Amino acid sequence: MLITAGENFDRFRNEAAFARLCGVAPIPVSSGKSHRMRFHRGGNRQANWVIYLIAICRLRYDPRSQAYRDRKRAQGHSSSDAIRCLKRFIARELYYALKADLQGNAAANTAERTA
Repeated sequence: MLITAGENFDRFRNEAAFARLCGVAPIPVSSGKSHRMRFHRGGNRQANWVIYLIAICRLRYDPRSQAYRDRKRAQGHSSSDAIRCLKRFIARELYYALKADLQGNAAANTAERTA
């Protein structure tokens, strides 16, 4: 994910821009009475694959992710829709984790320069 984010993490205005780069930003594809979403097919396919693997592993072992999937299924979503929503949630978590990590490194580098 660090390769996807690159050296210039500030180029992402928000977590939605990061999700779009990873290919997990939802796009409405409604027609007539159907209202549904699909993923943006562009972006970094390797990052999308990594997020998919994280989602599948979390669905297998993490009770919170399993409960999230079950809630989505109870709302009438399919399993693939539940995975799509979970991938978007994971991208949001990754964005904030990378941002905190990079800001922590920037603060440490500034402290080293001033010392």
